[in-house]
Amino acid sequence: MLTKKTLKAATLGMALVGVAMGANAGEAADYPSKPIQFLVAAGAGGGTDNFARVVRPMFEEAVGGARITVVNLPSASGALAHQRTANGAPDGHTLDFASTTLVTSLAAGQNPIGLDQLTPIARMQSDVMALFVNPERYPDFESFLEYARENPGKVTVGGTHTASPDHVAFLSLRDASGLEMNFIPYDSTGNATANVLGGNIDATTTSLSPLLSYIEAGQMAPILIFSEERLDHYPDVPTTVEQGWDLTDGNDRAIFVHADTPAPIIQRLESAFKEVYDSEEYQSYAERVNLTYREGWMGSEEYRQRLENNYTLYSRLLQNGN
Repeated sequence: MLTKKTLKAATLGMALVGVAMGANAGEAADYPSKPIQFLVAAGAGGGTDNFARVVRPMFEEAVGGARITVVNLPSASGALAHQRTANGAPDGHTLDFASTTLVTSLAAGQNPIGLDQLTPIARMQSDVMALFVNPERYPDFESFLEYARENPGKVTVGGTHTASPDHVAFLSLRDASGLEMNFIPYDSTGNATANVLGGNIDATTTSLSPLLSYIEAGQMAPILIFSEERLDHYPDVPTTVEQGWDLTDGNDRAIFVHADTPAPIIQRLESAFKEVYDSEEYQSYAERVNLTYREGWMGSEEYRQRLENNYTLYSRLLQNGN
């Protein structure tokens, strides 16, 4: 039975909630109220870094002007960027630009920041993974496959650090193919690529967009695409599904904020990034770097569900070794 005292307390509680919601809505209307930091959980020159730097001027325009600083924090699989975001002010002025590495490193126990400490604003890219080689060494996948079968345990494949999307792609390929191969971790896509070109390793597993300039120069070539169907730009390159391997997961790139960021600010940010995503300028960039093979956009709630599902998947895979 509700007493007058209970009703009075309930009314007061509702009033306080209303005041808080009004304050939060006001904060969203005033956003941004100070300089913004884009924390990139990766090194310079890779796909996530390129993503943040391309988006920066478009986002500035979408939020009506802002002073934005891009800071690369590749240490510990990008965990430093996640820690700074989770430990900072929950006001939407610290944005964490991260790839699938966020959830793969979490599944591997390397990332102390869980999905309860960060809130996704949106996913904007789902890059296709591929196996890349120096075409002077391996002209096609058949030649790579033949060498790997004839030399078990001698093939080395590089990528960005352990428990990264590159590493997970390698693990899934090794498990599906039965090939005896070893993974060599590097601190950046650029270093892994340099070691392929220098003949120190046989190949690298990474996404398409960061290596586009190397592909166009004829220095690197994708010889196996992690996809169901062949890609229009690479019609002669076979896919994993053609080989009978159901390996099609890509490398997502998304934006996160502190988990306690007020809902109106999250909505404001999601709308701003959707405006960026839908712009002709962004879509032209995405097409130019082969990011239109898969739909990139996922809103906050939909992407949160994907992250939770992928965490379960990657945990299983990473338990089987490195």
